Amino acid sequence: MKAVFQTDRGRVRLHNEDAGGVFANKDGYRLAVVADGMGGHRAGDIASQMTITTLKSEWETSRGIVTAGDAENWLKDQIKSVNLLLLDHATNHSECDGMGTTIVAAIITDTFATIANIGDSRGYLLNETGFKQITEDHSLVNELVRSGQISKEDAEHHPRKNVLLRALGTEKTVEMDIKTIIFEEGDILLLCSDGLSNKVNEAQMMEILHNEEDLQQKAGSLVLLANENGGEDNITLAIVEFSETREDDFRC
Repeated sequence: MKAVFQTDRGRVRLHNEDAGGVFANKDGYRLAVVADGMGGHRAGDIASQMTITTLKSEWETSRGIVTAGDAENWLKDQIKSVNLLLLDHATNHSECDGMGTTIVAAIITDTFATIANIGDSRGYLLNETGFKQITEDHSLVNELVRSGQISKEDAEHHPRKNVLLRALGTEKTVEMDIKTIIFEEGDILLLCSDGLSNKVNEAQMMEILHNEEDLQQKAGSLVLLANENGGEDNITLAIVEFSETREDDFRC
């Protein structure tokens, strides 16, 4: 299994409120996570970093996750725990009032990948059938698209494009989408914040992921293109490629 993680402040923002990483547990399976923080006075970077730090710690000590059910239960339990942790922190630190974060997280084993998401950070899959988004945005404009009120093209430039309907750490109970997919030799999973997906379209993502560069170069090319197209937001991504070789290649 090959994996790479990269984050970039972008060309406009003063701070990077994104966080993420790719981590191995005691069985050698991977957890890839991207979190895009939100909130005033740098509270967003606190929310996203607390999320990543907590999930990393829990994942690295875990083992025995064998089935898709195991993976789904782990993600549900841990994300709910992080949600309460963020709420408690905001309650006890007034400067963090209203903070929250998106999250897209994937557990990747030798046979499947289980993906959970809240907000508008996304997961994409490249396999023999093509390239497609496998998560659903929890945003106002996506609901307008789903209900037929606006087109997908209109959504790209909608003035309320950044309004989220769900985020981690903003309410006591949180709903997440979760699904398991078959992950086979040569398949590539891309997780990213909207700093990438708002600036690089799916055709461009697919072209870069398909090229002959290694994963580190592909990640760099995606970040570079997002910055060339404006770079108004932080840009964060994790790429995992399934390989049957037992020699893991992981770069962060």
